[in-house]
Amino acid sequence: MIDTTMHGDVAVVTIEHGPVNALDVELLTALPDALSQVGDAPVVLTGAGRCFSAGVDLKRVVDGGAPYVAEFLPALSAAVLAVFDHPRPVVAAVNGHALAGGCVLACACDVRLMSSGTIGLTELSVGVPFPTVPLEVMRHAAGAALDRLVLTAARFSPVDAHRLGLVDEVVPDELLAAAVSTAADLGGVPPAVYASSKTRLREPAHARIAARRDLDDPGVAQAWGDPATLERLRDFLAGLAAR
Repeated sequence: MIDTTMHGDVAVVTIEHGPVNALDVELLTALPDALSQVGDAPVVLTGAGRCFSAGVDLKRVVDGGAPYVAEFLPALSAAVLAVFDHPRPVVAAVNGHALAGGCVLACACDVRLMSSGTIGLTELSVGVPFPTVPLEVMRHAAGAALDRLVLTAARFSPVDAHRLGLVDEVVPDELLAAAVSTAADLGGVPPAVYASSKTRLREPAHARIAARRDLDDPGVAQAWGDPATLERLRDFLAGLAAR
């Protein structure tokens, strides 16, 4: 589900979960645990196969309904924060589609390199609202581009994502090697200095999370678990299967 291998002094953390590395409770619970075990190593986060992560496993949401949503959404926020707040450098090697929650995980990293596929926030295309943590992490990463990302649910190629500032570099070939090299370079900064700088940069996002999370997330969970939402997701999945 999560595989960690050392490439020199860099820990490569790979999401390995089905054909598109879809996010479910088990994977999201495993990711913070994996990050906690890398010590002071800089990190590369990537996906197995040809996809970084196509986002939430919607079938699990439909099958599990409101009880599953009540477990899933906190796990999603915890995993995103584990990446966002990890004290050492975290580089995303976006090796294919990074959609919805997959896009959020990539954008929680400090630096994003992308080789192929598309990246974007597709939540509104299936009619589900954003929990506070993913939204504020995206606000931190995307800045002025956030309205376009959220409200259009558009998917962007690596080149277009680079123009938006959503990824830092397009790397058509040898993506993992480039990401490991970038992480190793960042890893040369003294750990205490890097961690302090990262914490200070993230203070505005955390202030917004603290101000809004308790107010907004109960309603978000209710919306995700609502029977009308589940039926809409069911129809969306049926449409995908019919293609």
